[in-house]
Amino acid sequence: MLIRKLFRTLLKYKAQFISMIVMIALGIGVFIGFNMEWYSLEKDTEFILKETNFADFRIFSEKGFTKADLEKIAAIPGVKDATRFLSVNTTVTGDTDVLALTVTENKNVSGVYLTDGEPYDETSPDGVWLSDQYAEKNGIKVGDSLSLTYKVLTVSGTVRGLIKASEYMICLPDETQLMPDYSSFGFAYISPVMLKKAVFFDFYPQINVLTDLDKSSFVSAVDGTLKKTTLVLGKDENTSWVKTQGEIDEGKTMGSILPVLFLAIAILTMVTTMHRITASEKTQIGTLKALGFHNSRIMRHYTVYALVIGLLGSALGIGIGYLLGWYILSPGGAMATYIDLPSWDLHMPGFCWIVLAGILLFLTLIGFLSVRKMLEGTAADALRPYTPKKMKHLRIEETKAFKSLSFGTKWNLRDCLRHKSRSFMTLFGIIGCMVLLVGGLGMSDTMNAFVSSFYEQAINYENRVNLDAESITNEEAQALADSYEGDWSAITSVQLGDKPVSLEVYRIGHDHVRFPDENMQFVSLPEEGALICARIAREQNVKPGDSLTFSPYDSDAVYTVRIAGIVRSLSESIAMSDTAAEAAGIGYRINTVYTDRTEIEAGEHILNAQSKKAIMDSFDTFMQLMNVMIFLLVAAAVVLGIVVLYNLGVMSYTERYREMATLKVIGFKDRRIGRLLITQNLWLTVIGTVIGLAAGYGVLLWLLNALASDYELKLVIGLPTYLISILLTFGVSLIVGLMVARKNRRIDMVAALKTEE
Repeated sequence: MLIRKLFRTLLKYKAQFISMIVMIALGIGVFIGFNMEWYSLEKDTEFILKETNFADFRIFSEKGFTKADLEKIAAIPGVKDATRFLSVNTTVTGDTDVLALTVTENKNVSGVYLTDGEPYDETSPDGVWLSDQYAEKNGIKVGDSLSLTYKVLTVSGTVRGLIKASEYMICLPDETQLMPDYSSFGFAYISPVMLKKAVFFDFYPQINVLTDLDKSSFVSAVDGTLKKTTLVLGKDENTSWVKTQGEIDEGKTMGSILPVLFLAIAILTMVTTMHRITASEKTQIGTLKALGFHNSRIMRHYTVYALVIGLLGSALGIGIGYLLGWYILSPGGAMATYIDLPSWDLHMPGFCWIVLAGILLFLTLIGFLSVRKMLEGTAADALRPYTPKKMKHLRIEETKAFKSLSFGTKWNLRDCLRHKSRSFMTLFGIIGCMVLLVGGLGMSDTMNAFVSSFYEQAINYENRVNLDAESITNEEAQALADSYEGDWSAITSVQLGDKPVSLEVYRIGHDHVRFPDENMQFVSLPEEGALICARIAREQNVKPGDSLTFSPYDSDAVYTVRIAGIVRSLSESIAMSDTAAEAAGIGYRINTVYTDRTEIEAGEHILNAQSKKAIMDSFDTFMQLMNVMIFLLVAAAVVLGIVVLYNLGVMSYTERYREMATLKVIGFKDRRIGRLLITQNLWLTVIGTVIGLAAGYGVLLWLLNALASDYELKLVIGLPTYLISILLTFGVSLIVGLMVARKNRRIDMVAALKTEE
């Protein structure tokens, strides 16, 4: 008998049960999907890092390292393995494409992962191992010939294999480009034998090291061994590592915010709805008790409802989670266009199963506690219909202002105060909807403003020409810049405290490079002092007027400059005019020219040229990825709003069924009763929207500081974002209100009024 009743009750309250299952499924799906995303990325990244023996530290020297230097580094206690390493940007002969030509003397350090062809051979005289992504985009196959040009040198060979490399997990030419573009930039490994054959001597400006030593200990050991101050970068300062770990950290942060929001709403909805269902079933519960069913059996019966909801919701949620994880991490998905990994397998963190078990137990407990309260007292007590708690008169009701309100306003106010939990849940759902909308659309506004300031305006040139600073004099570089009607810069790394930062010396005469301050207003380079980026100002706790001390690598010189201003920058940098640098006694070698010329002639001292268009194209790809995430957030917000508001609207309708029947008896039309229901919904929507706008702004600001501090973004939310968020939220609220309001046409006045209060 109870089995048949189970299905009848499920059918009777199908809207509430379906909405609870959907909310549980969404909550668990978002929880699993977001945590699966970062955990899978972490595991898939660990795989290639281990397979290729990603270096823990990189030691740099412009003069290069000898084999004796390598032996000294390898002999440091705690060093497991080391290799001399070279990575230099070359152009594909007869084309404008750029490949990072790479050589490692020891394939067991900073090696490669083979995807097709022959394994990497350190003794091959003509073998080239090419990025499989670049090869695919450019139609290159194993066995094809490839020729690369660096200055006046040409390296030619045969593609022996297609590879991936942890050094180039995120393959970018420099910090100005946000997304890889394998159609024009990639990487290729050749052997030390082939390098020596091409240039006739060994030149390795880098040593890569595997060690468990911490950075301070390793740096001290290196400086003591080599008897000079060297530039040492840990793996946490390598672009591939930093950006990949950044994605993992972002996933962890998002996995601790959105899932909590969805699960909290789902559980609160479950608490409220199960209480209302058992309250509506009070007479049925009393009948079962009068027929002789023990309390324990009745409790088990009604607890099964919560268990069924939990099981179905969890099963659907796991499916949604895997679908969401696959959508983000599939080989053809959003993340694969950014990070180059050999496999994109999905992994679920172990704690997810523990959380799922805990949620299922908690949902079952909710069902148990909901029915236990209804079983208190005798069978006669249980047979009496559920009576809402009596409404106490509030002082405000005795005021003239309250008495002057319309009947509908008084009725809705009293209902909100009588059913506080339902009103709170409705408000919470609307706030959650607004947070997702404002956060998602606001991120789009912020990134568009970022593009406009940093790329469309601050980058005010058509081509960036990279020069060989070792072979060109400053006078020759200035003459070259003048011939292109361009500006120039000298960019090098210096030591600030215990970390490397970029020192950039500019001569700006054609307004090709601009510097946005903290308010995104452009400022000029000062004749005295330097501009520092916001990250340096924050980390060093300095402000304009203070002094900053730094020193070049491979030198004992120390320079102190006055801080003239703080700007936003893509890299951690100190920017100075050539006049200010010369006044401070800072030497520099010009290595970059910025020009509006679209055609750059090949020259002895020109390494390559990077167009603004290529940078903007990479950002378009980045925006496409972000738009996918924004679409998911907006879709989640709409679904959240519809499910929560409809569920609570139906609950409100059920709770006020007898009241609405009374209104119909005394002459209220269906349309007017519907307006009463919709009006209360709109009240709560207004309050939730106001709170949600502020909460969305605060959440987005926190996320920018937590996840995107490296980009020094300024939070921007445009008026259209606020309007769209408000209109979508009110639209969802109004549509759901109309759907619920239509139900009052089916009110059975006689049946509703038979019961006693």
